[in-house]
Amino acid sequence: MTAADMSADMPPEIRAVQEKVSQSSFYTAMRLMPKSEREAMFAIYAFCRAVDDIADDGIGTRDERHAALDRWRADLDALYAGRAARLGAFLKDAIAGYGLRQEDFLAVIDGMDMDVAGDIRAPDLATLDLYCDRVASAVGRLSIKVFGMDDEPGFALAHRLGRALQLTNILRDLDEDAAIGRLYLPREHLMAAGIVTDDPAIALANPAIDKACRATARLAHDHYREADEIMRRRPKGHIRTPRLMGAVYAEILRRMEVQGWAPPRRRVSLPKTRLLTILIKHGLAG
Repeated sequence: MTAADMSADMPPEIRAVQEKVSQSSFYTAMRLMPKSEREAMFAIYAFCRAVDDIADDGIGTRDERHAALDRWRADLDALYAGRAARLGAFLKDAIAGYGLRQEDFLAVIDGMDMDVAGDIRAPDLATLDLYCDRVASAVGRLSIKVFGMDDEPGFALAHRLGRALQLTNILRDLDEDAAIGRLYLPREHLMAAGIVTDDPAIALANPAIDKACRATARLAHDHYREADEIMRRRPKGHIRTPRLMGAVYAEILRRMEVQGWAPPRRRVSLPKTRLLTILIKHGLAG
């Protein structure tokens, strides 16, 4: 089935996102899912992209971007109250079909608002953990409803895997984030490496950044191990997709560790042959 075949009858917001990620590991994972679940996941992702763009595209003042996020909050209020929604109408079927919680959508918006309030630079570990919970684990809490998991193991998996994936993305996107004035590496890891500045460009130019990144990578590995342990218990639900996502991003993390983070850096990606191997092992194998 081609991407065009999969998106032919989707709402335009979902179709646009599906086309945008058609070459990504996210798309590969989504193709493993039944149609209704896949469309629900694309709806969740479309929402995440919409609010993420408000935080990251730099259009408008901070007050204007706060207001744009508030419009999403009001739209969700309308949607959950059974009133007409303008921005999030494409979420209606997914919410009704899978019991998605409003509080998790709102948590994602709160995470984006952390970026809008001020460029995050060298947050302490507690603040970074809160950020990861909002922008990643909250997405996981929405996703496990689609996967048909029970809340207890599902939310535990979302907690661990969401943080692991987000920390991996932080380590992968150091230079892209620095270009917009952000540095998500935790202050404690930077200081332990002897880096006392929170200026992204200065911090990332320091060869000691490798030490700080490796400490953050160890934290990510801890979360991957805990997520793997939850999935090894074979909880109820479809866990092929989170298992595949975890395997792909853990491999990206390992390759970054081999390359290191000292400047000059290059963005790590997986060759298609390696991605196929992981797909067979962790996705198609059941």
